[in-house]
Amino acid sequence: MTLLVAPPGAPLASAAFEAPCYSRLENEWLCSDYFRDRGSELVDATVQHVQITVVSVVIAVLVAFPVALAARRWRRLETPLLAVATGVYTIPSLALLPLLVPFTGLSKTTVVIGLALYALTVLVRAMLDGLRAVPDEVRESARGLGFGAGRLLFRVELPLALPVIMAGVRVATVSTVALTTIGSLVAYGGLGNLIRDGVVNNFRAELLAAAGLCVLLAIVLDVLLVAGQYALTPWTHRRRRRPNPSAQAARREAVAS
Repeated sequence: MTLLVAPPGAPLASAAFEAPCYSRLENEWLCSDYFRDRGSELVDATVQHVQITVVSVVIAVLVAFPVALAARRWRRLETPLLAVATGVYTIPSLALLPLLVPFTGLSKTTVVIGLALYALTVLVRAMLDGLRAVPDEVRESARGLGFGAGRLLFRVELPLALPVIMAGVRVATVSTVALTTIGSLVAYGGLGNLIRDGVVNNFRAELLAAAGLCVLLAIVLDVLLVAGQYALTPWTHRRRRRPNPSAQAARREAVAS
């Protein structure tokens, strides 16, 4: 991407006056002209960033859930499954994506697969810890009421494990927002494409705008997940009944007498 120098046909003397603040003559970090003239680029990059992030996390959740169930069901599988999930995270993203290119090409699929593999490290462990945190007496009570394995899992264990699982989903989502920028290696990095161009061309307005939107996107998605968890787990935030001052005073007088 190139920076504007001056309008076509304009003399150099008038360039400093007429050129936008993101031109080579100015190259300011904060530039309202950039948002006005290149707003469509920012919108397209943000939409792509959100799509890649959401699809990657959803795929990782769908894969991590049966893996966590298998690790809990068969203890011998726990160590190798967690080792594989953790081992993938140790591979640098700059190396993982090129390793996938021969199989998936320079496509969005390459980025999604790589990000989903990274998210598995957090999600598998979070789901496993959440399911194991369910008290044994709760399971026994549910079985005594006639709950089968499937009903026990979805009606009892998952709701109780949801706070721990959602904490893992939040961590995985925020980290995926950051890692999506690495997709610029294959031209599918969302806001990462603009960050790369800003660094290569010393385009300050583009660099700051893309980086700021990336941070803002991570905050927004985290807030949405917190709101979702709040709605799905009402029992964790029920207000305790406030004590009645007059009732407390009456009890104190009764004890004193």
